[in-house]
Amino acid sequence: MEWLTSIRTAIDYMEEHLEDNISAQDVADRVYLSPLLRAVEAGNMFEISFFAAEAAFTAIWLLVRISIWIRQKSIDWKREAVLALMYINLAVIIRFVLFPRDLVDGHIQPLVFDMATAFPLRINPIPLVHLFDYDNVRDIVWNVIGNVAMFIPTGIVLPIVYRRLNSLWKVAAVGAFISLCTEILQLPFPSRASDVDDLILNTLGVVVGYGIFAMFGACHHEKSINEFTKS
Repeated sequence: MEWLTSIRTAIDYMEEHLEDNISAQDVADRVYLSPLLRAVEAGNMFEISFFAAEAAFTAIWLLVRISIWIRQKSIDWKREAVLALMYINLAVIIRFVLFPRDLVDGHIQPLVFDMATAFPLRINPIPLVHLFDYDNVRDIVWNVIGNVAMFIPTGIVLPIVYRRLNSLWKVAAVGAFISLCTEILQLPFPSRASDVDDLILNTLGVVVGYGIFAMFGACHHEKSINEFTKS
């Protein structure tokens, strides 16, 4: 479990330099991530394992949180527990957006960057034209329903974690921005493609998620009113 060791090393380094002006790169430089991030061919090709990506994301998340703790000079553990929902949500999105869906021998396949095939960038800017361009119905269903379902938790978690996101439009806008970031992250990798259809479907998932959140919120509010009137 070398990725756990990498995370522990990152945490130890950040704790030792709480009062120093350190960056995410400083942390990454001191974390042992080969063979998690290794050269496949000298020069133009390398692969990033799923655990390397999650370890890097975790290190950045902790660095941001620690910087906030230092600035506030306190830690609100209840708030951190709530924020953990967003961390888990983003970690799951990283798994399914950046890395191949199917496992090989029980393992998540790495994300491969190859300079020889990275350009031209794979971008589909035209909505709905290629939505059903798949070899079989299974892949079509996975693309459509999967892209919607993957972002439903985002629509639920965002208004829970950030109280200012108290309307459908605010939540949808932030969810669309998260989806846009994931599409941009895919640009350099020839095995991935940035698709406006994914952005639309992801945002639809956020809207569905917020609808679920609002429905449960309304039910809870009505229950509270009924209990008050009975008393």
